[in-house]
Amino acid sequence: MKRRTLPVAAALAATAALLLTACGGGDDNSKSNEKIAGAGTGGAKTSASPSASDAAAGIDRPAMTFPSDFEMAFDITKPSDAKEAAALGDAENFVRAINYGIIRQDPEDAAYKFYSTAGDTAQTYAKKQIKQYVDGSWTVTGVQRYSQGKVDLAADGKRASVSFCDDDSKFYGKEVKSKKILKTSPSDKDYYYFEIVMTASQEVRGLWTAEDIEVQTEATQCKA
Repeated sequence: MKRRTLPVAAALAATAALLLTACGGGDDNSKSNEKIAGAGTGGAKTSASPSASDAAAGIDRPAMTFPSDFEMAFDITKPSDAKEAAALGDAENFVRAINYGIIRQDPEDAAYKFYSTAGDTAQTYAKKQIKQYVDGSWTVTGVQRYSQGKVDLAADGKRASVSFCDDDSKFYGKEVKSKKILKTSPSDKDYYYFEIVMTASQEVRGLWTAEDIEVQTEATQCKA
């Protein structure tokens, strides 16, 4: 087994409409489902830097260190627009934070909370993903490969739709106590397509937090 099936909050049914409203259009053919990801601890400081990129670089972010048997590889080109790049980077950090919470075996880990909006769908989703692993006494191992990144920035520059593919063909669950790797045969179930609504933080300049998320399973369009 790679990941346990978990229903996504009903609020995700409205995400397609939210993306269209926030970004002024788009082609959303994803189906709400589930996924896995990771995080840590830390605080945040407001930066006085004049540009969006400098502000993002100056944030006091949670430290996330992964074991040698686990890797998240992002083969995604960084957008030239500073706000788009910041939204994409923090969407990636949100996904990292879920896996980090799983590795730490802590459904209340601070990292995913740092990269998500309190009370919104994305944070609820992250906590449930971590908790299902903790309840099953599983962690993660192997490699997740992310690609085909895209950012659609809203006209007001305060919200963005971030999407990317995830190849889990070499990613597995692992029993915490026995260290047994729960390998599965390659299949279309190894591919996921993420769509995450990111919002510019009002408290921390340059930080973007995940508000809503949809994950399409068996996303064969993500096959290399």
